[in-house]
Amino acid sequence: MTTNSECPIWGVSCIVHPHNWNTGDYLVEGSFRAGGKYEIAYSERYTTREDLKPDELARLTSFLVEQRMLGVEVPRITRAEVLRAKERNPLPVPERAERLLRFLANRSSRIDEALEILPMLPGESSDDLEVTQLALAWSESTTIDELIFLTNYLAERGWITNNRKIGMRQSIRGYLCRVEVPGYSRIAEIRENPDSSQCFVAMWFDASMDDVYEKGFRAAIAAAGYTPLRIDRKQDLIGKIDDEIIAEIRRSRFVVADFTHDEKGARGGVYYEAGFAHGLGLPVIFTCRKDMIDETHFDTRQFNHILWEKENPEDLREQLTNRILAAIGQGPNRNG
Repeated sequence: MTTNSECPIWGVSCIVHPHNWNTGDYLVEGSFRAGGKYEIAYSERYTTREDLKPDELARLTSFLVEQRMLGVEVPRITRAEVLRAKERNPLPVPERAERLLRFLANRSSRIDEALEILPMLPGESSDDLEVTQLALAWSESTTIDELIFLTNYLAERGWITNNRKIGMRQSIRGYLCRVEVPGYSRIAEIRENPDSSQCFVAMWFDASMDDVYEKGFRAAIAAAGYTPLRIDRKQDLIGKIDDEIIAEIRRSRFVVADFTHDEKGARGGVYYEAGFAHGLGLPVIFTCRKDMIDETHFDTRQFNHILWEKENPEDLREQLTNRILAAIGQGPNRNG
């Protein structure tokens, strides 16, 4: 049964209806403040806003945005994701601003289009403020004031123009934002780290994966001229591991994400790390053990996974080396 209701995260009006009778999940549609549609476990539908502070709700929304960047059309919120939002550090201001820059560019139907950011008036429907609500979601913002601060950050660097009047268009109560040529250049720059030789490997850290990692993943990445990094094998871990993961992904030229898991279910960290890399514009190469591919999230199956078998890590090595050379190019460490 479809019902007009409130977004479990932000309380804005939207449509919520049962979606999966086996798990009790609900589908939430029409919540621009959450960045788009998503699934939420029954247990979290009525408690999420009570459990999380506004900044934590913004970080939960960032999770949804990153999942969509990964290609998950309908990301799912469970208790685990709610708890992760409590522990997750806020995005740094430069990254929030650059996400907003990418949103403005992607949302513009023409390269010279100016998008209008409007404050919500009492009693006004969020449906009338789709661009503003989506901009809040993409930039991990909780208020219009934060959004204005981020647009000023972008404007000071010449990446956008933000003003009440741009060209023939004027905003009476809000302001207009248009991505400028330096902004499009900046988007191209942050899509990859061309000088990095590091490949971040996101995978299940289990002893059963050690052989295939050494003979397959590590060997392939090295053969293509790059240095693999597994966060559990980093020698000089300092501080929270989540911070280290984010920092190392930022330093990487690309990411290899393997979605193999055990009977306990999918590795949420791998989905998160791959989504974060996508959000930065880094190339992500998808892999999975052949017998597990049908158990990956259905939205990620659209990506071309390298399928491998435990008994044949050499085949994985060959496939992955060829994929890296074709998609990324030869790394600086390759001999010959």
